[in-house]
Amino acid sequence: MDESKITLVTRDGLIALKKELDFLENTRRKEIAARIKEAVSYGDLSENSEYEEAKNEQAFVEGRIMQLTEQVKYAQIIDDEAAQQQSRKQMHVQLGNRVKIRALNGKNAGIVLDYVIVGTTEADPLEGKISNESPVGQLCSTI
Repeated sequence: MDESKITLVTRDGLIALKKELDFLENTRRKEIAARIKEAVSYGDLSENSEYEEAKNEQAFVEGRIMQLTEQVKYAQIIDDEAAQQQSRKQMHVQLGNRVKIRALNGKNAGIVLDYVIVGTTEADPLEGKISNESPVGQLCSTI
């Protein structure tokens, strides 16, 4: 398998990808098709902004469906518990590990932030998930 196609995700992350894919395929597609059908009923398509907008949205949704399909197809689950146990044995940080980062100076000195190292697909710093490919994630992985 081509390593560049692998999507590293947690179990919850894979569930979220599948849920979004299902929504786009079964709900959004139908909504957009109805909008296109309605816009076509207005007549001349050359100056029909509703039609253009719906077609653009359709292209975006179809692109996202293709992206999600690939991500789900090549998903590799990060086993959180196994990663934690292996990390303790080997004394290094890897995908699925929880890390605590403390600011040493500046206006946030002393503040401790708690993050989980995840693949790029799931990264959301506001939710406490940082990518293994982000600068902070890469730095943690070298420890």
